[in-house]
Order: sequence, then C-alpha cells, then structure tokens
Amino acid sequence: MTQLHVEAEGTSRADPEAVWSLVSDATTFAQWGPWDASGYESPGDESAHGVGAIQWFRTGRTTSVERVLEIDECRRLVYTVIRGIPVRNYRAEVTLTPTSAGTHIRWEGNWDTTLLGRIVHRKLRSFYPDMMARLVAAADHGVAASE
Repeated sequence: MTQLHVEAEGTSRADPEAVWSLVSDATTFAQWGPWDASGYESPGDESAHGVGAIQWFRTGRTTSVERVLEIDECRRLVYTVIRGIPVRNYRAEVTLTPTSAGTHIRWEGNWDTTLLGRIVHRKLRSFYPDMMARLVAAADHGVAASE
C-alpha cells in the first residue's frame, strides 16, 4: 500500500541537547507547540520518556496517543500513533543534526493511504510546519535567555 508523507525542517541556534529536551519530553509539548495539553499515559521500559512510553497530545477535541519506538539520545526519536487520529501504520521520526550554528531539525511522518488518512494528511500538511516554527522559536528562546 502506498503511504502519505508530511515533513517539516528547521534550524535552531540551540545545541542538540537543548532541542532534545523539548522533543523528548511529552510534558513540555503544550508549552511550546500547538497542543492544548500533553503528557504520559505510561512510562517507557527503562525510563519515563524512553522506548515503550505511551504519550498523549490533545488539540481541541482530538487526543493522539503514541508509543515511543526508538531513541538515539539527542539525535533521533521514532514513534507510532496507537489511537486517537484515524491513521493506519503511522510512523514518525524526529532527527536532530548538529550544525556549526546550532541544530538542524527534521520531523517527518508516514502512514497508509486510506480515505481517513487523506483527510489527516490535509490537516498535518499545515500542522507540521506550524509545529516546527514553534519548536525552533522555543529552542531559540532558550538560547536567548541564557545569553
């Protein structure tokens, strides 16, 4: 089956560790992103925010629940949607790459092409860039506050 795809990229002046602190802790997402509330349903296998953690994000009346699949500390986070939005086989990856000026961030998601998946695609095509802009702004704000 073919897959739908969304992605957003941005560069922050913050180092990868500072950006990682924002993207690896679901409890911070509502502070910097377009979510109304966020948190954890259950901890990961070896740490609260680690592999196996079940995290949730509420926007309006929609709550997306996700499972963390892979973590490469300060570099890469992979998760899947397990309920909440009507997508099948959703897999997203956040990649942080150090640069001479800070951190390049890439956030991408893929899921099966279904009728409801297409509706979600339309929404996420605008959601991802907004989320990225807010993430970069929050990371950069942290840099400015420490200067």
